[in-house]
Amino acid sequence: MFAVSRFKNRNGVFSFRVDGQLNGVRIRRNFKSQEEAAAEKAVLELKALQLASSLSAVTTSLAEDQVREAEAVFRRLAGGNRTLSFCVDYALTNHRTPENQKALDEAVAAYLVVKTREHEQKLISASQLTTINRHMKALKKHFPGITVAKLNATHLTTYFQRANGCLKTYNNRRGLVSTFLKFAEQQEWLATNPIKKVPYYRIAHRRGSAKTLTAAQAQELMTYVESFENGRLVPFFALCLFAGIRPCLRTGEILRLLPGHVRLDTGVILIEPEVSKVHEKRTVAIQPNLAAWLRAYPPAKNPIIVPNLQKLRARIAKRFGLTHDVMRHTFISMHVAKFRSLGEAALQAGNSEAIIKKHYLDLKSAAEAKQFFGIRPKRADKAAPATVPATLTPPVLVLFAAA
Repeated sequence: MFAVSRFKNRNGVFSFRVDGQLNGVRIRRNFKSQEEAAAEKAVLELKALQLASSLSAVTTSLAEDQVREAEAVFRRLAGGNRTLSFCVDYALTNHRTPENQKALDEAVAAYLVVKTREHEQKLISASQLTTINRHMKALKKHFPGITVAKLNATHLTTYFQRANGCLKTYNNRRGLVSTFLKFAEQQEWLATNPIKKVPYYRIAHRRGSAKTLTAAQAQELMTYVESFENGRLVPFFALCLFAGIRPCLRTGEILRLLPGHVRLDTGVILIEPEVSKVHEKRTVAIQPNLAAWLRAYPPAKNPIIVPNLQKLRARIAKRFGLTHDVMRHTFISMHVAKFRSLGEAALQAGNSEAIIKKHYLDLKSAAEAKQFFGIRPKRADKAAPATVPATLTPPVLVLFAAA
């Protein structure tokens, strides 16, 4: 420490002396006034303090809190090979502060308005809109009360992995949220899109033969359906099984199929663009056994979609082990086996010939197909048989016969 004392010089003049040690060196300095001595004492003590704590005195225009922040940043950079200037330049170049802090629920609402408009303009299907709505609802529920800007790659990766979903489910979730985040980025609710740091998994697709019912299983199913609640579910199951109408009770073609589309007089089912999954018109030939089912249980009197169908269908599906599209797969494979025409099966099913060949060719024998298309109701037809082409033999079949 340093001390200030009054000191008499040899000439008899009094002065004020600052006495002490700095870094092991004795210091004694004389001043004419006590004020000057006190100022020097303060300077020397500050130097001593700086030496003890590795501090240095500099002249700066920074405020004290700015100096402290700079010191904290330098401590964080200690041991690295990046300078503070490099880090600041990188941040100024790559980081943009969001102009608007948008709540996630508000952002989702705005996004769904846009997607609903796209559906009205026929840019996306009803099933796509339903899927988007469902996933956006799940996103809001998982991240309540936050802004879009607070979503990061770690949060999103955990969200996509929830409930131990498979990699395909993970990728599907990622794709749907990615589209939403691109929309948010365009609205400048995000500075950078966190989805870019969320991994995407490449999955080797090894789709094999479609799962189907045997003719015996189909017979057992329709026998049960006919006896269930006086056969009121027959139109739904008969159209899905013997005509291959897409059966999904959320977005399937069967939901939009009307009795007027089922033309027993001409022997076809008209799948109009507003009914079709791919918005393309097609016709499905009504096979004789399907005509018998529809005459015994006319869709005009027996609604295709009955109240509480989802629960009733689930009960029957559990009883017979029905998967999502197994009835449609069964129809296509039996149709190919009976007529040996990939093109005709593709036209009636609304698929490409490549898909038909890859998944349905040679799954069934001609004998089993004959048994399948021979399944008929126990209830007698209520009307005389309409003129229905027996098989609507495709022209390709004639070529096979000629060959």
